[in-house]
Amino acid sequence: MRHIAWLGKKSPFCGNVTYGLSTTEALRARGHQISFIHFANPGAPGSDTSLLANDPDVSLPYLVKSQVYTIPSPGAQRELRESLERLQPDLVHASLTLSPLDFRLPDLCQQLGVPLVATFHPPFDAGLRNLTAGTQQLTYQLYAPSLAKYDRVIVFSDLQAEVLARLGVREERLAVIPNGVDPDCWRPADTTLATVDSPLRSVRARIGNKRMFLYMGRVATEKNVEALLRAWRLVKPEGCRLVIVGDGPLHATLQNTYSNDEVLWWGYEAELATRVALLQSAEVFVLPSLVEGLSLALLEAMASGCACVATDAGADGEVLADGAGIVMSTQGVTTQLRTLLPVLRDQPVLTRELGRQARERVLERYTMTSNIDALERLYADVMRHEPMAA
Repeated sequence: MRHIAWLGKKSPFCGNVTYGLSTTEALRARGHQISFIHFANPGAPGSDTSLLANDPDVSLPYLVKSQVYTIPSPGAQRELRESLERLQPDLVHASLTLSPLDFRLPDLCQQLGVPLVATFHPPFDAGLRNLTAGTQQLTYQLYAPSLAKYDRVIVFSDLQAEVLARLGVREERLAVIPNGVDPDCWRPADTTLATVDSPLRSVRARIGNKRMFLYMGRVATEKNVEALLRAWRLVKPEGCRLVIVGDGPLHATLQNTYSNDEVLWWGYEAELATRVALLQSAEVFVLPSLVEGLSLALLEAMASGCACVATDAGADGEVLADGAGIVMSTQGVTTQLRTLLPVLRDQPVLTRELGRQARERVLERYTMTSNIDALERLYADVMRHEPMAA
């Protein structure tokens, strides 16, 4: 078993946080020792305390921390070095937080003689079909020279690997390991087990007797939630309700603009059991993103048996290809949804079949077990070889 220093995020809640916490939990379950190094200012006004109370791991000070990026305090690099010297891990795994420290890690780990693995999360759209995709491409261009110095860089799809390879990251440094979810947690509802006070009953009581269409994720420009809301307003699917779960910079503006009885603004949901119940209650999950990596929310919805509709941004189109869901272009999302929403409303047999095929796809390719198997093989390969020359 190995001692892994995991550099990542514990807050604020985002896909990177979910990835780090679920992956390290699974690695611990297999007997690996994990030292979690993350950005936190315990006791600071407004700091996130729910995940940090009595935190046994290493906290690095920061100036700014958001769902997207982190700006460390001036002393953070020194504290990171001292922590790694004290911990003496077998390997460092950085779940990159879009921080200046990301660029300094290769030199630091080379000096300490510790192998370095990264997971590179930023969303993308290889087609550069919109302004948001162009902005994300700049992030890839900025990171590529530094990623070329990591011993291995984990990405979630072949498309993402191709983007980095074109930018100069050698193919032998790239490892495609898709996200994985636990299909025993994210699974279709068993209504026979739903007690009176269960999260499933509570969710369904709040939704009422309408069929539920769901978006779950950040309410931000790149997620293109307004395209879904515009289509919903135009179609007004009878007997259906759209539920928006999540928070973000556009939440207040969109809620004020698209607030009616047919749209329920759920907000951020911290409880895992309630998030599971929301997906179990949903008939259709819609992800209208302009850019993506490989959405964990999409995989969770698929495992839960939802009929899934997503754009072909990032790897999401690849995940839903060949019948596991409906794939849209990132261009003209509102127009496409105006056609799709009535079909999904009027064809419950279709939505059930799409949900069944979506779960089958997860069981075939995107389980947490297969993810951790691949990660352990990568660790073993990296530690068998001397660190690669830049």
